[in-house]
Amino acid sequence: MTDFKTIDDIDVAGKRIFVRLDLNVPMKDGVITDSTRIDRSLATLKELSEKGAKVIATSHYGRPKGEVVGSMSLRPVAAALGHALGRDIPFAADCIGPAAENAISRLNDSDIVVLENLRFHAGEEGNDPVFARQLAGLADIFVNDAFSTAHRAHASTEGITHHLPSAAGRLMQAELTALSNALGAPKHPLAALVGGAKISSKMDVLGNLVAQADVVIIGGGMANTFLFAQGIDIGKSLCEKDMADQARDILTRAAEAGCEIVLPLDATVATAFAENAPNKTVTLDSVPADAMILDVGPASVNDVVERLGQCKTIVWNGPMGAFEISPFDVGTNAVAREVARLTRAGQMLSVAGGGDTVAALANAGVVDAFSYVSTAGGAFLEWLEGKQLPGVAALETS
Repeated sequence: MTDFKTIDDIDVAGKRIFVRLDLNVPMKDGVITDSTRIDRSLATLKELSEKGAKVIATSHYGRPKGEVVGSMSLRPVAAALGHALGRDIPFAADCIGPAAENAISRLNDSDIVVLENLRFHAGEEGNDPVFARQLAGLADIFVNDAFSTAHRAHASTEGITHHLPSAAGRLMQAELTALSNALGAPKHPLAALVGGAKISSKMDVLGNLVAQADVVIIGGGMANTFLFAQGIDIGKSLCEKDMADQARDILTRAAEAGCEIVLPLDATVATAFAENAPNKTVTLDSVPADAMILDVGPASVNDVVERLGQCKTIVWNGPMGAFEISPFDVGTNAVAREVARLTRAGQMLSVAGGGDTVAALANAGVVDAFSYVSTAGGAFLEWLEGKQLPGVAALETS
């Protein structure tokens, strides 16, 4: 993951630079509700502008399926990007053709323009060679700064690299460096914490991690399936009973690879999935028949914290309990804060990612304390699965 060009390797002064960003930000009634992806795009845009490039910023937004959908226009996002940069940024009403060409032709060195939603054209997701050539014809150099789309071979992430010199932007560079350090060449002992609701969505993740990590800590609803597979009565807890054989297979593969699987020792249970529902801590052999496991208990937290103290690297994906409702965020918060403490102390490299993970770490107040937190969803998961990401491979071979 480290064999790719960056902005340091290209001369951008006076050149038209096609920058693929991820500006797919949440919006309600035309108002952006979370500007994280915009904020993370600023470093590359500022640097290219300061170096005298003519910057052509592009992104997808939503799933318009190749049709022009007014509510999915990037126009309000372009305005927000301009506000964040403290400058007026023109907007082109299309990403190819006369509208894009005219807007780009008016750029002076250091100017930035935002093009309309790439997915208004079916050729984007279809990685159509003609569409890729049309995009490439707008620029001299391609810079990909959207790791979150790197798991898809689209025209603006993979196809365009066949026609232009290509490099990683600063956000892509930071992401790939962090991920390479976490799994490519990690310091051992390496821990992986995998949580969330369903084991069925993370079988490939678990299979890859037990082959690489020294310790895999399993939490959330996933842990219930593993407990059930071992014959433990989990009451009315969320559980994929039809995945019991697969859970046992993961345990076997981990043992063969010398990887220790860590499951909860106790649990916080309640009879209702609701904010501040009456709850209690129980040992795993005494989960009431009418109750649900909604969080790990204090013994589980202490066990995980003790193990993490011996580790040098952690990869985290998924919460340990129903963190979105209090007080069932206690376990996730406690472990997250310990990882943050170890990271601050220089004892641990911590890399986390995935939508629920980012929200859980934000809830614990530790996002900025981790070594790296990825906002990529699908791309981060496919990386955890050990898959080759087309958008990254394109940079490595371009």
